[in-house]
Amino acid sequence: MARDRDLFPVDVFRDLIDVRDTFDRFFSNIFPARKTSPASVWVPAIEMYDKKDRIILKAEVPGVDKKDIKLTVEDDVLTISGESRREEETKEKDYYSCERVYGAFSRSITLPTAVDREKVKATLKDGILSVELPKLKGAQEKAKEIPID
Repeated sequence: MARDRDLFPVDVFRDLIDVRDTFDRFFSNIFPARKTSPASVWVPAIEMYDKKDRIILKAEVPGVDKKDIKLTVEDDVLTISGESRREEETKEKDYYSCERVYGAFSRSITLPTAVDREKVKATLKDGILSVELPKLKGAQEKAKEIPID
């Protein structure tokens, strides 16, 4: 006589997914503000390009005031850090969707060549942080292509 489990094989992966979903529901009920979305971690998007005598970096920092941004250059690394602040506080708890992220951020970018830290200039306009990093005189690029014989 065949038993039910012989007729319907156990799907271990489905069972594991069910267990995970149960845990996710359990913890989301305990910690409703838990952020699991990749959008809950934000770093500025950048573009960086090389001019003959300087490196230009542009970073998107929409809604961030210049007083809330800190720039540092240490060795060959530029770090942009700061805080995005909420303009208004909402007392209601019934959000339909909230994809805007608030809080501290930091992004470190390795520069392709040595720069003159004393002459770095930065401006903020329309949510775009522009950083001009003059190259050191005689600085060589970090990478050199080696021909293969």
